[in-house]
Amino acid sequence: MGLRINTNVDALDAYRNLSMTQSKLSDSLQKLSSGYRINKAADDAAGLSISQKLQAQIGGLQQAVKNAQDGINVVQTADGALNEVQSILQRMNVLAVQAANTGSQDQAARQAAQTEIQQLNADLDAIGNNTQFGQSKLLDGSFGSSAAAKSFAVSGGSVTAATASFKISGTFNGVALANATVNVANGTYSTASSLQTALQNGIDATLTANGITAGAVQASVTDEGNGVWKVTLSSSAVGAGNTFSTSATTGLTDGNGNAVSLNGTTSAQGSGGGVFQIGAQAGQTQTVQIGAVSANALGTDTIDLVNNASAAIATIASAITTVSTERSSLGAYQNGFQHIINNLNVTVENLQASNSTIQDTDMAQEMVHFTQAQVLQQAGVSMLAQANVETQAVLKLLQ
Repeated sequence: MGLRINTNVDALDAYRNLSMTQSKLSDSLQKLSSGYRINKAADDAAGLSISQKLQAQIGGLQQAVKNAQDGINVVQTADGALNEVQSILQRMNVLAVQAANTGSQDQAARQAAQTEIQQLNADLDAIGNNTQFGQSKLLDGSFGSSAAAKSFAVSGGSVTAATASFKISGTFNGVALANATVNVANGTYSTASSLQTALQNGIDATLTANGITAGAVQASVTDEGNGVWKVTLSSSAVGAGNTFSTSATTGLTDGNGNAVSLNGTTSAQGSGGGVFQIGAQAGQTQTVQIGAVSANALGTDTIDLVNNASAAIATIASAITTVSTERSSLGAYQNGFQHIINNLNVTVENLQASNSTIQDTDMAQEMVHFTQAQVLQQAGVSMLAQANVETQAVLKLLQ
């Protein structure tokens, strides 16, 4: 072959092979050090796409397991409260049977039993109103439901009340109101929050005066900007599918001097119970429905041990059956959630195994590639050195 010094083809060839070997060695080092077979899209474009989908599903299912566990916690909280409700009802039953024994129980004794019944009813109402998971009430009938609501727009950036009032009608926590008057304190309200406070105070005063818990109807006023306020009246106490209405607004004017109307009928309160996302895909949900607990809902508010203790026995028996049925449903929900968790855990395990075969490095196989690349690198460096020496032979011709 010819002897040339400007172009050393053998050296270029050795360098090209050494560069490819170095690239392979670098890729192999990356896979061994990270533990992943796919570290960039170029490693396996199709495998990367599949792996990312599997990881999304795995992450979603792992969160679904936590959601289902939250479902168990919610159900256990409600069941614990209902256990105490049953204890109260059992005590009521003892009192009713005792009071029905009129041969030995005089009126004073029956009246004492009735006094305890009234206190027990108050305890039932307290459990129903106060049992919560986070901020969600579980036993007042509103769990998982959307409130009945109606919104009104107010312009002018302020509202003036002068002997102002409106009427409200509906059934709240079992107590009916028909055109009950809500009075709004006189004054000029220049902020949304001040008007909200005035409306809420007026509503609460009307509700409590009629034996309804304050807050059963909520007033919300938000500043929408440009002098426009949004007034919303809502309630989760009317029951699923029901509405309430307001009418005969008088004495309210906005900042532009126009009359403010709060007249209208709300949307219906939604139903369906609490919804738990128990899968990685949309629509994979479990709904938990929990009935309302109160003296009115269970019928124990009508008990009269003084005059009709025998009827009270039947009423209490019915209430016990109702609560037992509710607890049975909660037990079924809890067992269902546990089965869901077990299934999800198995699914996650199998998906992780599938993703591992795509994404993770087979360390034994990769060490074979790494060792091969190391040997080739050493050989390439040696041959490149030999190729570079070849041109030095030309110097002998020039001596």
